[in-house]
Amino acid sequence: MSMEEKFDSLIARQDELSALMSSGSLEPSKFTSLSMEYAELSPVVEKVKALKDAKSELEDLAELAVDGDADMKALVEAEARSLKARLPELESELRIMLLPKDAADAKNAILEVRAGTGGDEASLFAAELFRMYQRYADIRGWKFETMSISETELGGYKEASALISGRGVFARLKFESGVHRVQRVPTTESGGRVHTSAATVAVLPEAEEVDVQVEDKDLRVDIFRASGPGGQSVNTTDSAVRITHIPTGIVVSQQDEKSQHKNRAKAMKILRARIYDHEREQLDAARAADRRSQVGSGDRSERIRTYNFPQGRVTDHRINLTLHKIDKVVNGEGLDEVIDPLISDDQAARLSSLE
Repeated sequence: MSMEEKFDSLIARQDELSALMSSGSLEPSKFTSLSMEYAELSPVVEKVKALKDAKSELEDLAELAVDGDADMKALVEAEARSLKARLPELESELRIMLLPKDAADAKNAILEVRAGTGGDEASLFAAELFRMYQRYADIRGWKFETMSISETELGGYKEASALISGRGVFARLKFESGVHRVQRVPTTESGGRVHTSAATVAVLPEAEEVDVQVEDKDLRVDIFRASGPGGQSVNTTDSAVRITHIPTGIVVSQQDEKSQHKNRAKAMKILRARIYDHEREQLDAARAADRRSQVGSGDRSERIRTYNFPQGRVTDHRINLTLHKIDKVVNGEGLDEVIDPLISDDQAARLSSLE
């Protein structure tokens, strides 16, 4: 199928959807699914029509240039040059819009941040990263629901997790997975020396029950008493839950709630997300290979970004991007300036693989 035929089929499909939704004979669930398809298709069709209009206008200008006088010809040629310059931009935007979608892009995300090497400083940095994503979620109008936090005595986080809900959450955050490194003078360091420590970030697409079938026979559930920093008792009942998915060996613990039922529900949500992520990587080798070669695998051992406080810079090593605005990035305000180039780089890599 040529690109023109593809464009015509998209317009025809939009007209078909419009007619179906106007018929008044659809079941509510069918109407909802068609409405979602129509909403996704509309911006693409709008761009297709803009491209077709530009090409048609260019043809009209060519005729005017032949028939018109000298002044008209000069005016027409100027308009034609402007249109010709716009055409490649429209075509490029359309190619990006027509790229195959990651099935998980529209999903909510489960964020997991863990302290890595560096002791107390790594825990403090993990807490800072967690708050960075929380502020970023607020800026974008997403819902940020803290699921669990294991806090240190200095206020750092050994590990923390959250469910982030909203439009396009996973699509924007999926490239944040990996090792984040910080270079600065720790508040606990009296000698004023710059230390390097790290934290790992995992961004997993939230998995619904329809996405992942988890059978009770594949689970081992252990109940124990929750404890806080330094072994201090959090509550006096056996409410903490540890769930092991036997086929994959994935283990999730949850103890923030006083209710065993609530802890189990949260643990299952995280477990499903981890299993879904595991299955995506297992079944979609092509995507994983492309991601590794272009923007990094996102696995937990790979250093993806360095936050250098003495120099005030943030460097993303996958695309050799350096920004000298660390404060804005860390408070969430400048995070788009890192994420947008990562998305563009991924799109460019996928476009080149199709050519």
